[in-house]
Amino acid sequence: MNSENVGLFSKLDIRVGKIVKAEVFEEAIKPAYILTIDFGEEIGLKKTSAQITNYQLDELVGVRCIGVINLGDKQIGPIISQCLILGSINDNGDVLLLQPSPEADLGDKVS
Repeated sequence: MNSENVGLFSKLDIRVGKIVKAEVFEEAIKPAYILTIDFGEEIGLKKTSAQITNYQLDELVGVRCIGVINLGDKQIGPIISQCLILGSINDNGDVLLLQPSPEADLGDKVS
């Protein structure tokens, strides 16, 4: 990775969060959920839209995740997306949420 890319990565504020609410995003063009994520006491709750419908809604609540919180707000239909949840994509096109170590606290920075 060259120094320019390292500089760009260091500007991202990536944090540990926990999904506290998941609901179907009825107005989305492609199937998606609206997630409310708790990033700890200092940051609080943030919402996002995510195309992770390979998960069931009830299995998402309580899942710890990794999210970028400083990309700015983006209007997506009727909601304002405030963060980006990170995941890998498998050969089937399913998004697999990245998860932190069990010892990580909500709001911890990822580097």
